Formats: sequence, C-alpha cells, structure tokens
Amino acid sequence: MRGKVSLEEAFELPRLAAQTKEKAELYIAPQNRERYFEEITNPCGNRLELSNKHGIGYTIYSVYSPGPQGYFDRAECEAYATEVNDYIANEIKDHKDRMGAFAALSMHDPKQASEELRRCVEKYGFLGALVNDVQHAGKDGETYIFYDQPEWDVFWQTCVDLDVPFYLHPEPPFGSYYREQYADRKYLIGPPVSFANGVSLHLLGMITNGVFDRFPKLKVILGHLGEHIPGDFWRIDHWFEHCSRPLAESRGDVFAKKRLLEYFKTNIWLTTSGNFSTPTLKFCVDHVGADRVLFSVDSPYEHIDVGCGWYDDNRKEITEAVGGDKAYKDIGRDNAKRLFKLGDFYDSNAD
Repeated sequence: MRGKVSLEEAFELPRLAAQTKEKAELYIAPQNRERYFEEITNPCGNRLELSNKHGIGYTIYSVYSPGPQGYFDRAECEAYATEVNDYIANEIKDHKDRMGAFAALSMHDPKQASEELRRCVEKYGFLGALVNDVQHAGKDGETYIFYDQPEWDVFWQTCVDLDVPFYLHPEPPFGSYYREQYADRKYLIGPPVSFANGVSLHLLGMITNGVFDRFPKLKVILGHLGEHIPGDFWRIDHWFEHCSRPLAESRGDVFAKKRLLEYFKTNIWLTTSGNFSTPTLKFCVDHVGADRVLFSVDSPYEHIDVGCGWYDDNRKEITEAVGGDKAYKDIGRDNAKRLFKLGDFYDSNAD
C-alpha cells in the first residue's frame, strides 16, 4: 500500500549520540546498532529512502525514549525539550509533504507543558505531543510524576483546545525500580514486559481517575497494539464493574463513569508499532473497531522494511482480518489523515 502514515518513529539530537549508544545496549541487538545509530540521529537520511521504497507517504517523528522524561531537573528538562522541538522542526521544514512531528515536553509542570505544546502546534504545526510515560523528578529521579491527577487538568484542557492527540509512549525502567525488578531480568526490559507494564498502569490510571470523563474529547494514542491491555479487556472490565466501582462508590472516590471499552472506542487509538501480528490486529479490531487502529513501524527500533512488508505482503490476509479493503486502507492511512487533519501529502491518495 502506498501512502501509509507511520507515527511512532524516533530520533535523538546528534550531539547526544554517545549517550544514545550507551542506552541502546538495553534493547538493540549488536548486529543492529550501526543501522540504529545512523537512523536515530539522522531522521531525513536513509529513512526517507526506505519510506519511498516501502510505501510510507508520511512520517511523524518524536524524540526517543526516555527523552525529557529522563531529566530530573526541571530547568534542564525544559531546555532539552525546547532544543529537541526546534531541532526536529528545522530538520523536517523542507519535507512538509513527507514529515511531521510530535512535541517533546517536560512534564514537571502542567502549565509549562501546556505552553510548550501550544508553541509547537502554533509555531511549527506539530501534530500533538508524545511523552515517554512518567516524568522523573527529585534529586535522584525517584519521584515519579503521573498525569492522571486533577492538577494536570490544565494540560489536558490544552490538548482539547488545540484538538491534538497525546501519545503515551513507554520508557525504560529506572533507578530502584530497575535495580529491584529488572537488573536480574534485563532481557525483559522493553517490549517483552517493562514497556507495557508502565504505560498500561498510567493509561488505566487516567481512566479510573476520571481524566476522560472530565475531558470527553481528549485523544490519546497507545502504541504496540495497546500495551498488553486488549488481551485483558474482559478481565479488567469484569473487575472494574463487580469490585472496583462498588468500592469507589462506597468510599466516595472518583471512578470511571463508563465501561472500559467505551473509552477505547471514543478516546483511545492503537498503533501497530512493533507488533506486526495479524491475529493480534484482528483481535483489537474486533473489540475497538478498525477506525481506532493506526499503522506504525517503531523505527529505528524495528525495521521499516519488516513493518511495511508485513502490512503490504499480507494485504489479503489483513484485509480479511480487519473487515474489508476500506478498513485496510483506513488503518494504513486514512484514520491518521482524519485524526491529524492531514492535507495532501506524498501518495496520500494512492491505492
């Protein structure tokens, strides 16, 4: 399929290449590191060539994980996020028909995060924000800032006012959490377990703490076909309804007003980033609908040719799995065109 939109594609500032190499040892195989380093510090390099070759018409870039969320000091974090946003805006400015970006944000303070998001959307035309799970703060970074509490309502109101999505992306385990749970289980870092554990806790916290009830027009994106949540749709909802909701009501606590799947059908989108499984895609579509799923690769962690090869080479099988040719094209391109209000871009109307 030509004209696919891919929206979980990472970059990092070239000046931080050494730091990038060090962190890559967590989840980049030795034979893939040279390609990874080239791609993550050069978003307009061979990735554009690969996009042309494999039918990606439009790429939305975001800073690699943990990005600003790994900066404990607020001033340093805000300066880094601003530098990242100015850098990628300059990198893609000559490729407006091929590339967009998500804002990187310091999440130490909801008002400042709102202001930087607004700056990026209004000045550069960025398409939303991507944040790498919780913000680390405090002297040693062991203070975890979640965004599911009422003090973050000013930020969510900004997302709604600007009508842009918020991508909740994983980050690597850190500090005592890493030492106590993953130091002796380092091969579970990333897609096997750690990424999904963090993001699913955060997203479900947003649901149960009423963020989507207070902001019914809020749009949130989850990668990797839902960070393991879809496989537990029935069990989570069952527990919410027969235990959590009655407990919350008896205590006078805030709790989600709707059933779990309603939020996934009205507020949440899933991407195929790094999860190129047709049966899993079918399962998600069967539960949330084809209009809630977006194609993505997750480069340079994943290979563009592999992600696109799965979607293109298995077109007949995927079309049958998702409910027809329209759904196939919607997932590959048209859902993203609507969500991000994209105009014409390279191959935007191709078959």
